[in-house]
Amino acid sequence: MSQQADDFKGIVPVSNQFIFEVDGVQIGVFGEVSGLELQVGVEEYQEGGQNGYVHKFPGRITWPHIVMKSGVTNSDALFQWVSKSSGDGFAAAGNKLTRCTGAITAIGTDGKRLRSWEIADAFPVRWTGPRFSAGSNEPLQEELEIAHHGFKSHTFSGT
Repeated sequence: MSQQADDFKGIVPVSNQFIFEVDGVQIGVFGEVSGLELQVGVEEYQEGGQNGYVHKFPGRITWPHIVMKSGVTNSDALFQWVSKSSGDGFAAAGNKLTRCTGAITAIGTDGKRLRSWEIADAFPVRWTGPRFSAGSNEPLQEELEIAHHGFKSHTFSGT
């Protein structure tokens, strides 16, 4: 058994089973997530008299937008969330953005939640709907892009 499976008490985490929630409400099950990453900038300081190297210090953290693909939601939760943070819903709130807490949760092969990435101050910035074609049998797909202020990762107890 691999070390990764041992970490989750024999349950193997796989990349194709996860859900996305906002403030505890399930938005959808998606087939692909990208942008779950961070980058730490580097600040350089050139010390006088030290010609052998330049001092390097950690700088600002940047978080790219998260993009979720290949899911079709079966509820109106996604569009209720979008309407709060844009258009008439945004204007009705006095043009004040209500940021939400999102969560991308990996599901084990046994259906239990294994690890979650809690996304801070999330709001949707782009949605692309399914493409329809009379000559196609392809599954319907959507794409959702969200902006945020970073994330924390944690495992669920009991796994």
